[in-house]
Amino acid sequence: MEVIDNNNLEKLNALNNSYVLKIVNEFVTLCKPSKVTVITDSKKDIDYVRDKAVELGEEARLGLKGHTIHYDGFSTMANHDQARDKENTQVLVPKGELDSYPWINTMEREKGLKEILEIMDGCMKGHECVIRFFCLGPKNSEFSILALQLTDSFYVAHSEDLLYRAGYEEFKSLNGTDNFFYFIHSSGALIGDPPVTKNIDKRRIYIDLKEGRVLSVNNQYAGNSLGLKKLALRLAIYKANNEDWLAEHYFIMGIHPKGKNRISYFCGAFPSACGKTSTAMLPGQTIVGDDIAYLRVCQDGYAHAVNIERGIFGIIKDVNAKDDPLIFTALTTPRETIFSNVLVKKGIPYWIGDGRSIPDDGFNFSGNWNKGNKDKDGKEIPHAHPNARYTIRIEELDNADPNLHNPEGVPVHGIFYGGRDSDTMPPVVESLDWEHGVFLGVSIESETTSATLGTEGVRTQQPMANLDFMVVPLGKYVENHQKFGNRLENCPKVFATNYFLKNKEGKYLNGILDKLCWVVWAEGRTNDDFEVIKTPIGFIPEFSDLKTLFKQYLDKDYKEEDYIEQFSIRPKRLLEKLDRIEAMYKKEKEVSQFFWNLLNGQKIALMKLQNEYNMEEISPLLLKR
Repeated sequence: MEVIDNNNLEKLNALNNSYVLKIVNEFVTLCKPSKVTVITDSKKDIDYVRDKAVELGEEARLGLKGHTIHYDGFSTMANHDQARDKENTQVLVPKGELDSYPWINTMEREKGLKEILEIMDGCMKGHECVIRFFCLGPKNSEFSILALQLTDSFYVAHSEDLLYRAGYEEFKSLNGTDNFFYFIHSSGALIGDPPVTKNIDKRRIYIDLKEGRVLSVNNQYAGNSLGLKKLALRLAIYKANNEDWLAEHYFIMGIHPKGKNRISYFCGAFPSACGKTSTAMLPGQTIVGDDIAYLRVCQDGYAHAVNIERGIFGIIKDVNAKDDPLIFTALTTPRETIFSNVLVKKGIPYWIGDGRSIPDDGFNFSGNWNKGNKDKDGKEIPHAHPNARYTIRIEELDNADPNLHNPEGVPVHGIFYGGRDSDTMPPVVESLDWEHGVFLGVSIESETTSATLGTEGVRTQQPMANLDFMVVPLGKYVENHQKFGNRLENCPKVFATNYFLKNKEGKYLNGILDKLCWVVWAEGRTNDDFEVIKTPIGFIPEFSDLKTLFKQYLDKDYKEEDYIEQFSIRPKRLLEKLDRIEAMYKKEKEVSQFFWNLLNGQKIALMKLQNEYNMEEISPLLLKR
């Protein structure tokens, strides 16, 4: 490898790992960069990455210290490199297993490798390749998985420094084994100023489960190029479900009830646009992570969870001072932050829904922009992309939890599963037991909205908000969750939330911050603070407890008529939901019997309730008697 000097070669040799050397040799030979630089955990090396991103034009400095802006490739509003490319994201599986994964894009492994390795031949010509080492999870932790990354994008490498813990020294503890994931990425040929990927028609993101690796080429957008994030989630789900732990699309938050000297940790999984980030960032609470968690059974009888990341790669749309004060403050004060695909005018970034006056011109993801600009298809170009992002370290937030980097993780007291549902589920329901909680999680539905997909109210199934990343048969995934909880002495309570219930006139029955009361009620239930009303779908709150919580946390008078409207049981709607869930899971092979027992048991109980009351909506006050 003539492109690597002795100093950088010594850094590789110091790891004493032949597998790392083999991977580096293979892909440096294939991708043909002009230079190879090895980045250790040293401040000097990490500063080199950040400064080089600016020097090469992949990022530009903004007005506030530490702030930079990055742009991804753009042709039209329908053709760009500014969102996850689902069509060209393929999971590579052996030829005989293609039918085992009906929910995701799969490709026969040998065919996929042949295609992408041909595309990657020479993809780094004229570029510098950086070799990175990261730790997915806290350092010195049994939870964590190490990750090797080769990339020719300094923006990608800089983003990883904000999002992940440095892992060069951790690699030395592998003792020469191959127990790590690895990720090869290239932006491919670049064009323009700022430099963006030229050949996005040859964009490929291939996940090779057999080798524990991701190969990605001809993209810069972090969701496609940052292999350690959602792409690594697929690798971890595959590994976890073939071992004895869980890799989940969870946030982790600490809930701090007023007047109680305690903290309870909750995980939560919500499909897109269902309130995941707003729940994790509720005022008065703390955040461990906003996206991905690894869970293991620990000696204290609890499941413990760690955030595999140290930062947030978040959608910036609608982050404003009123609704997201903590994030907005962090984004408008000096600290190391990368913005992507927003409007910049005089060094100030502007994004959709930021609550500020929008300049009539500036520079954005389409180049020089003026209000009213249209792409070549005649579609108006907004001042910022709807999927524009920010990248920031969690410890930069005032609500960062002190256990963010705890190698033992945090004990999980409860789990939230949330969906978007206008007419069926109450705002919060507690599962009857662990297995029923698994059923609630794998029964998540999310309604589409006209603003995003053009057809409003279409329900899609989103088991544990993880379906897009499912790389094991769904039946196996469900069974593994059942077994995981049954191994726990102190099992977390499970709750289903729904912030989107509407009345018959189409008005939302939940206020934006009402979720704080549902969350605090759930925390109280994990400590036996409240009594409940039992229903066929789970336990629901009593009115008196919610009235107290609304006054205590929101200084709001919660009315009994609101409670009845929100927490009435709707047997007909619930039975229709069960029919949809049944139809989905009948497509799966070998779904555990406990799932069918729960589904059929709920059907019988709901039909009995329907016959007993003969009402479309049954008041919780009737059920309490």
